[in-house]
Amino acid sequence: MGNPVTVAVEVLPLCDDPYPVVDKAIAVIQQSGVKHLVGPMETTMEGDLDTLLDVAKAAHRACFVPGVTRVVTFIKIGDAVSGSTIDDKLAKYR
Repeated sequence: MGNPVTVAVEVLPLCDDPYPVVDKAIAVIQQSGVKHLVGPMETTMEGDLDTLLDVAKAAHRACFVPGVTRVVTFIKIGDAVSGSTIDDKLAKYR
């Protein structure tokens, strides 16, 4: 694995009550074992890009539960030659 990257994932299940569905996506991320931080609008993960994209895909797919026929997922990738970490991004605020 090279330097870490950060990947932020925001799932938007298009249904009447999206919060329980979002919880399913967050559970997938938590169970993956990758370093992550749940925020009010998105969950940010840190690690190997390919791994994080696989986790993001699994979180997206976890939203397709009964009653949900459409999901929009936003993915942001933060990368730098020296790496990109959650702690680096938050250090000046803590």
